[in-house]
Amino acid sequence: MAAGSAIQIPSRLPLLLTHESVLLPGSTMRTSVDSPRNMQLVRSRLLKGTSLRSTIIGVIPNTSDPTSDCDDLPNLHRIGTAALAVQVVGSNWPKPHYTLLVTGLCRFQILQLLKEKPYPVAEVQQLDRLEQFTNGHKSEEELGELSEQFYKYAVQLVEMLDMSVPAVAKLRRLLDNLPREALPDILTSIIRTTNQEKLQILDAVRLEERFKMTIPLLVRQIEGLKLLQKTRKSKQDDDKRVVAIRPNRRISHGSITEDEEEEEDHDDVVMLEKKIRTSSMSEQALKVCLKELKRLKKMPQSMPEYALTRNYLELMVELPWNKSTKDRLEIRAARIVLDNDHYAMEKLKKRVLEYLAVRQLKHNLKGPILCFVGPPGVGKTSVGRSIAKTLGREFHRIALGGVCDQSDIRGHRRTYVGSMPGRIINGLKTVGVNNPVFLLDEVDKLAKSLQGDPAAALLEVLDPEQNHSFTDHYLNVAFDLSQVLFIATANTTATIPPALLDRMEVIQVPGYTQEEKIEIAHRHLIPKQLEQHGLTPQQIQIPQVTTSGIITRYTREAGVRALDRKLGAICRAVAVKVAEGQHKEAKPDHAEVGEGEDCKEHITEDAKPESISDTADLALPPEMPILIDFHALKDILGPPMYDMEVSERLSQPGVAIGLAWTPLGGEIMFVEASQMDGEGQLTLTGQLGDVMKESAHLAISWLRSNAKRYQLTNACGSFDLLDNTDIHLHFPAGAVTKDGPSAGVTIVTCLASLFSGRLVCSDVAMTGEITLRGLVLPVGGIKDKVLAAHRAGLKRIIIPQRNEKDLEEIAVHVRQELTFVLAGCLDEVLNAAFDGGFAVKGRLEHLNSKL
Repeated sequence: MAAGSAIQIPSRLPLLLTHESVLLPGSTMRTSVDSPRNMQLVRSRLLKGTSLRSTIIGVIPNTSDPTSDCDDLPNLHRIGTAALAVQVVGSNWPKPHYTLLVTGLCRFQILQLLKEKPYPVAEVQQLDRLEQFTNGHKSEEELGELSEQFYKYAVQLVEMLDMSVPAVAKLRRLLDNLPREALPDILTSIIRTTNQEKLQILDAVRLEERFKMTIPLLVRQIEGLKLLQKTRKSKQDDDKRVVAIRPNRRISHGSITEDEEEEEDHDDVVMLEKKIRTSSMSEQALKVCLKELKRLKKMPQSMPEYALTRNYLELMVELPWNKSTKDRLEIRAARIVLDNDHYAMEKLKKRVLEYLAVRQLKHNLKGPILCFVGPPGVGKTSVGRSIAKTLGREFHRIALGGVCDQSDIRGHRRTYVGSMPGRIINGLKTVGVNNPVFLLDEVDKLAKSLQGDPAAALLEVLDPEQNHSFTDHYLNVAFDLSQVLFIATANTTATIPPALLDRMEVIQVPGYTQEEKIEIAHRHLIPKQLEQHGLTPQQIQIPQVTTSGIITRYTREAGVRALDRKLGAICRAVAVKVAEGQHKEAKPDHAEVGEGEDCKEHITEDAKPESISDTADLALPPEMPILIDFHALKDILGPPMYDMEVSERLSQPGVAIGLAWTPLGGEIMFVEASQMDGEGQLTLTGQLGDVMKESAHLAISWLRSNAKRYQLTNACGSFDLLDNTDIHLHFPAGAVTKDGPSAGVTIVTCLASLFSGRLVCSDVAMTGEITLRGLVLPVGGIKDKVLAAHRAGLKRIIIPQRNEKDLEEIAVHVRQELTFVLAGCLDEVLNAAFDGGFAVKGRLEHLNSKL
């Protein structure tokens, strides 16, 4: 490479063909290599070479490398740049390629192409003198005025930029330290010029020609910077930064657009400030907003925090700090609205009317925190909407089922990306008033996670002594929630934390009786289904006896959702018949005879004999209205899903009926027992919880200790009931988990029936907890359990004596149809469960022996 004092490049150079960019001497460029010849050049020359000579390659601009080795090379550009490969990085994604970092050394001219494969190699002639880059001599006599003019413009351009930026300061030092011959190439590579302009500079071999071509480019950038600084003169002190150097035409157009946007944003900020000052927010909130607004005015619009601060201020303005609706306090009108919207639910209606009455006497009453607890489908959510309608307030529902992040309640702090307020503040923004009715739906289904406990976050929201200064993490200022009427709904209180449950006024919403369901169906469900399916009462009739059949044979639930679905299925079937009838009236000649068989169940009983005897009438449309009877139910809904099987399952000893409570309402529960020869083991099946297992052990222990008293023996005739005998207790519906102490009396009765060989009365159900001394303790869910027994057709119910107070919650007509036995001990339970009682044996003989 060295020949005397001059630095020379090799006379033969491998060629790297590039198309997207132009490398100038003195500049650095990163380029991607993925074509076959260029990849081979990197592998064979750069990666395997061991000398400095092997890292020097020729970069040919404006030339694309063919995608296949079989293709011929295109015409090569005449002038290229000898470059030093500084770095090679390989990658296989998304396809094999190399990324090269190359630094330009000097220009060369291709004299002759020596070979094309595996990569092109050419004989070249060096055009620039490299020793000029290594010494600091400035040949001012040769450059003359052209060099001085170029240097003046270059210094002026750099000094217009922000000298506090390290890259700008380094560029300023390069202007003084580098030879002026190298400056045109370096500055052309730094400023934003097109590839065509860079190609013209590369082709300019003579130094004077390069100076003449580069000076207009510098002047263009200087004028563009002047125009840009003029438009931003008002913000020059606050917004110093390196401005991207672009062509004059683009900068002028862009600056006008940016100026218009700035004026619009300035107007928006002024309007926002006016809204803040005229809003009725608290003094603390106003102070925070004015402080944030002051920061917003000083903040560049390009900063990410600008949009966050502006969104925060807009939310603060939109919140209803003092805006509220006026309550409708007419108790008589409220009673009419509640009665029209919902049947039964006397407790709920009474509580709402009490609130209205107190509001008439005390205007600044805090909103109550109510919690409606009951099985699904009884109308907890819809009654919340009716309460809002009665009070004349806005209504907002917040679904809490599955929420596991406390930020959903309290919001995120504004330091996080994507922060937003919680659901409470968002709901207030949506309704636009500070005294709405908030329905917190499914509050018993909140979950915990690593993001916190949302139930704990609700403690502040639902505490009347704290929610007057509720602080959302996003707002970071207090907001008054004391005027909000919070209504929570839940299926059970077992999963609600005690601290949260203590803050709410729990109102039990039990399931409906059969009579209530019939009334609800004919008052609300059937008219709603007729409207949804486009039918009228003149086209379909559903008698109450049919509705009763649907309730008893096709549904078994505490609410009315399944009943609503069944009524919808009936309406769809009738809609088909009505549509077919209209089609037959329009085209009587194409009526199908076989259709009469499907329609015969909808014809009244007086018309049936005629329709069966006269086959010609079967092609006619069905008579209106279509009557839905039990035959139609079987055809539309299929065979009955639930049969009254109670008496059949109690046809042998060892079976008793218990009453259970579930979140879905009350249920009847069969308990079955059998004995066999064994080793005295007690087997329990049916997915039982620990408490129910303990009840079973208590029952067998009490029976073993009282076996002689009741003359109970096992199959071997022994009073020790587990002597060489195994007992198996099973609770059907094995896929359902069961737990609780209320099955104790049922297990005792079942085992007493097994060992005595007597049948338990088929119309008796029972519930109650037992002790080892034979006492019967009170249990919960009495109303739901009684309604379940009533739905199943049972007539006599044994409950603990201390649960007598719970019978007052049961409707009068249900109590009149049932017989209640209040038991304080197991003797009374057994006497009531068997026909003729379960008398104690041998007590008289024992007394005689004592005398």
